[in-house]
Amino acid sequence: MKLLQIKKIIIRKAESEAHREYLFQIKLEALLVLFAQLVLLVSFIFLWELAAQRGYINTFLTSHPSKVYQTIMQLYHSGQLFYHLRVTGVETGLSFILGTIIGTFIAILLWWWKFLSRVLDPYLIVLNSLPKVALGPLFIIVFGLGFKSIIAMALSITVITTTIVVYSGFLNVDNNYLKLVKTFGASKLTSFIKVVLPASIPTIASALRVNLGLSWVGVIVGEFLTGRAGLGYLAIYGGQTYQMNLVITSVILLAICSALSYQLLVFVENKIRNRFS
Repeated sequence: MKLLQIKKIIIRKAESEAHREYLFQIKLEALLVLFAQLVLLVSFIFLWELAAQRGYINTFLTSHPSKVYQTIMQLYHSGQLFYHLRVTGVETGLSFILGTIIGTFIAILLWWWKFLSRVLDPYLIVLNSLPKVALGPLFIIVFGLGFKSIIAMALSITVITTTIVVYSGFLNVDNNYLKLVKTFGASKLTSFIKVVLPASIPTIASALRVNLGLSWVGVIVGEFLTGRAGLGYLAIYGGQTYQMNLVITSVILLAICSALSYQLLVFVENKIRNRFS
């Protein structure tokens, strides 16, 4: 009896050690990936600056890191940096939230009412393939210059995409699960809440990530067309006045903001998933 207990203890220790080794390998690989990413970024910045200093590239068109830094500091000391960041950030956040809510609501309606989905299906396809920039003049006439037109431009991109992606996720739920809950007398609302919605969480999470990127795109396009502030406005203003340093700086700031917002979304998703798992 004691020998059997000793064997169980040895097996448990071996399993725990193997598990710890597995977790260590995962963390080590993640650190190596992060290190490689940082090396790649630093190498790119170094080579960019070196090529500019040696005259290998036309700095009027491409700028260079030291000049970008100077431009950022100029914007900071003039009080414009955080102003333009705040404008674009608020517009993007609002577009992301509204686009997600409206698109998901429409997807629920389409799942709930099959007749409506059959009626709207060709229109969704046309709207999804339509270049949204073509709607810019219409938005300017209806909403005027500024904030409302920018939000409308962003929503024209995010709502349709969210609707199609989330609705597709609803349709891909295994129909056997729905049949099973119906045999127990579940209503359509109960089936949606208990089966369809939980099974579509991965799809909705993917839609959120896509929607975030599209929100940035929509807002920047809107600022190109009608903005008076924001990173998109800075970029188009720099292009019109041949201040390429300002254009490159705006693009870099936009890339940083996009990356940070994406990581924030992933962090929130993981927190929610861990809480309800």
